[in-house]
Amino acid sequence: MTPDPNITQLLAHVQNGDREAERQLMEAVYEELHRLAAGYMRRERPDHTLQASALVNEAYVRLIGNGPVSWESRAHFFVTAAQTMRRVLIDHARRHVAEKRGGAGVRIDLNENIAAVENTESGRMLDLDRALTRLASLDARQARVVELRFFAGLTVEQTAEVMAISEKTVKRDWAVARAWLEGEIRGSAFA
Repeated sequence: MTPDPNITQLLAHVQNGDREAERQLMEAVYEELHRLAAGYMRRERPDHTLQASALVNEAYVRLIGNGPVSWESRAHFFVTAAQTMRRVLIDHARRHVAEKRGGAGVRIDLNENIAAVENTESGRMLDLDRALTRLASLDARQARVVELRFFAGLTVEQTAEVMAISEKTVKRDWAVARAWLEGEIRGSAFA
């Protein structure tokens, strides 16, 4: 995440209530947000009704519409955007599960290449969200590494930069968190 002074300036103007800056910010970040959203959507079930563009729009409305936020940097904005997209998808999955009231066994692949959650059903995304929330209560740093690597699609290097920790620590936390999450999710499939 290389610094972009223009985006940082726009974020400062948005914080001050500048509506024109909001429009310019959307233009400046849309492509990157769409790339993140497209990555999320590849992990979703094939018949998902939400499109990447709709995910970007919903996340952006939540980001800007939730009142003043003190954006620390461009990286902080994109991390928050990725987390917001995750929440949009979780909310969508909850509605989908509520409509269907069903579910299958759980298999979420958290491999080193941050591969897709293959043929994900809504319940699987909810299981991952519950497991990640539990992990956050046990080890907040590991949960943050998972959010940045899996959900935001950041590299080890980018994650280390955003979190201000070493790449070695990121790799260790990523490996431990993946193993823990896979066990937690597998256990919930048989509960």
